[in-house]
Amino acid sequence: MTIRTTTPNLLDNPPIPVQARLAAAWTSLMFLIIYIDYFHLYQPGEIDSIRGGVIFEFDISGTLMSTFFVVIAIPALMIMLSMTLPARVNRATNLVVASLYIPACVFNAAGATWDYAFYYALTIGVEVLILAFILRSAWTWPRRTASPATLAASLDSEPLRTPQQA
Repeated sequence: MTIRTTTPNLLDNPPIPVQARLAAAWTSLMFLIIYIDYFHLYQPGEIDSIRGGVIFEFDISGTLMSTFFVVIAIPALMIMLSMTLPARVNRATNLVVASLYIPACVFNAAGATWDYAFYYALTIGVEVLILAFILRSAWTWPRRTASPATLAASLDSEPLRTPQQA
């Protein structure tokens, strides 16, 4: 009689590149911003307010609509930039944009009533958590470490430069 022992199938958990984590976070933020604005329309009187030419206490104008476009375009562009920029520029761009985006998200509470305080606290809280994740991911971007042997080898492999290039 044989005793059958089974080992559990362990799932592989490969590391996710920082660029992919950042792009995923910006994608999540972008969708949240869109849906939060969409759900805002369900508040009583909001459609009538928009028909009357006012959004969030602001008169509807080309400037306001352009501002709304930029608010959505930034995370959309950050998805692409997070995947394509070189590491050093990518890190700096994510740190700057995420830092500037936190006050922009908090500003969404402008004109809110106490009836919707929980809604705004929840939605803005989730947005800020995603932005904090972006900041942490960019801030802790792994550094490449080179051994002394690698550094010595790279000095030998440096291309020769002509006097005009030096």
